[in-house]
Amino acid sequence: MNARILTAATLAVAFTGVLPARAADPKLVALVMPDAVVVAGVNVDQAKATPFGQYVLNQIQSTQDQKLQELMTLAGFDPTKDVSELLVASNSVGKGSPGGLCLGTGTFDTAKITAAATNGGGTTETYNKVTIIEDAKQTHGVAFLGSTLVIAGDLASVKAAIDQQGSAASIPSTLAVQINHWSTTSDAWSISNVPLSSLQPPQTAPNVPGLSGQGPFQSIQSAAGGVKFGNSVVVTAQAVADNAPDAKTVADTLTLLASLAQLQAAKDPAIASLAQAVQIGAQGSNVNVSLSIPEDQFEQILKSGNKSAAPHRATRKM
Repeated sequence: MNARILTAATLAVAFTGVLPARAADPKLVALVMPDAVVVAGVNVDQAKATPFGQYVLNQIQSTQDQKLQELMTLAGFDPTKDVSELLVASNSVGKGSPGGLCLGTGTFDTAKITAAATNGGGTTETYNKVTIIEDAKQTHGVAFLGSTLVIAGDLASVKAAIDQQGSAASIPSTLAVQINHWSTTSDAWSISNVPLSSLQPPQTAPNVPGLSGQGPFQSIQSAAGGVKFGNSVVVTAQAVADNAPDAKTVADTLTLLASLAQLQAAKDPAIASLAQAVQIGAQGSNVNVSLSIPEDQFEQILKSGNKSAAPHRATRKM
């Protein structure tokens, strides 16, 4: 599972929400691979209640591994509609990564989904007493542990998760603490324990100098953040640099970028207001970013971004 599927959730952390966030479901956390380096989660029920939450869900779905997406379509299964909570994890990043896991809780008609998949050309395999729905090439699969828990991803990861069912969480305690913190303060969250330079942003991401891991940002070794959905969006993120001086350099660079964005007020007032609202600072080796903005204003910024991206897409087709 390429780390791109986590990019949308890696933006942020908390704001005044309609419903209180809850800790990630222990049943899902227990199925995460022990060597996971990137983990993200979404409280889907809460996300469905707000426009921005729906946007995050759409971003996660649109950047999923293509084979996994095709298999889910074949099975008549939509994680953004059929799932109450979603957890995604990967133990590798970049183009060469073999895949990862998409875990969810909800209510599933397993017989109907299995029939739809096999009628559409999919195959099934029984592994450790669990039926796995597989694509034609048998590289990706979807498995249901009862009618309330689903596992999807590359076949090796799915089988490994099946082997882990019923066991206690096998992830490192430090990662478990991070998951508990971000999932209880956010409705959408992400944790990356790999250097920023190793992550591959989606093709639609804005080209911000340095965010590819070069320049001052190459010192960032890990990052985490989340979003809590409500009438006001308060976004908080934290990155860990090599040392305190590097953290200050990163914070100063981000502050400069925000100041430059404010100068664009005449061209795009929405982006300028976003830059004005962001708070950036360094504490030791940590870089802290927070943002508070009304949800309707955030929607305007998203719409503005989509409009500005359209001409570029058209140009590439010519």
